[in-house]
Amino acid sequence: MKSGVAFVSGLLLLFSFALNAHNDDEKTGPLLKFANKNHDYGTVYVDEMPNTKLDIAFSNQGDEPLILSNVRGCCGTRITKWPREPILPGDEGTISIQFSLAAKPQRISKTVTVTYNNEAEPVVRYRIVGQVVERE
Repeated sequence: MKSGVAFVSGLLLLFSFALNAHNDDEKTGPLLKFANKNHDYGTVYVDEMPNTKLDIAFSNQGDEPLILSNVRGCCGTRITKWPREPILPGDEGTISIQFSLAAKPQRISKTVTVTYNNEAEPVVRYRIVGQVVERE
């Protein structure tokens, strides 16, 4: 009978170690998620040009503080403000950008590239898209 109790106790001990090891594996680190996947202006008319100042909201959906190390804009996109302090798990932040569009037919295609402290995916991109057309 004692050997049966020892066997069950040993199994429970091994199970608890395995469970603890599994919980450690579930850590995600910092995880940046944008509130919206991208910003789509859709079709806009030359005589109704959209506002080209945007605030891009994001949150840290991971389990460690998120630290942005670099935020870059392409194609004439200027980054006017981004958080320099750590974003704690569950907290939100905002990246403010500004760009200009000429009042002529064109495709809108801008990208904001964010580098942060996630080992698995340290770079994420936010896209700004749309189409400027002449009114018929």
